[in-house]
Amino acid sequence: MEKTYLTRDGYEKLVADLEYLQTAKRREIAAQLDLARSFGDLRENAEYEAAKHALQMNEIRIRELQEKITSAEIINTENISTDKVIIGTKVTLWDFTYEEEIEYEITGSEEADPVNNKISINSPVATALLGHSAGDTVEVKAPRGTMKYEIRSISR
Repeated sequence: MEKTYLTRDGYEKLVADLEYLQTAKRREIAAQLDLARSFGDLRENAEYEAAKHALQMNEIRIRELQEKITSAEIINTENISTDKVIIGTKVTLWDFTYEEEIEYEITGSEEADPVNNKISINSPVATALLGHSAGDTVEVKAPRGTMKYEIRSISR
């Protein structure tokens, strides 16, 4: 089983999401199924089919979350070294192409949120940065071309 790297907050969010899906969401879908059944003939009942599909998708997501929680390795971000870029660090970069400074937090894939500058350890940028130190220049081969960054600082 592949490990799922999470911060403590990310782990607790997955556990809360799982509990919601197993309790409130299941009850909500069961109510939808009961309502749809009350409409009569189930063979041509779009509401019933939609509720059954919602139930299937909910159960799939529950299994996914259970697997991720079981395989979770919690990264303690309070004690990580800031000598090199590793999962859990925040990296300030100088982008040579756009001539601007940007900051990324390197996270596990489950916690990635590019809109909020949280990038997955599996992304091209994070993969290229891993193991490098402040002052290093890194080239990243990505679908939109080669990007060049200087690592300005690494923090928690």
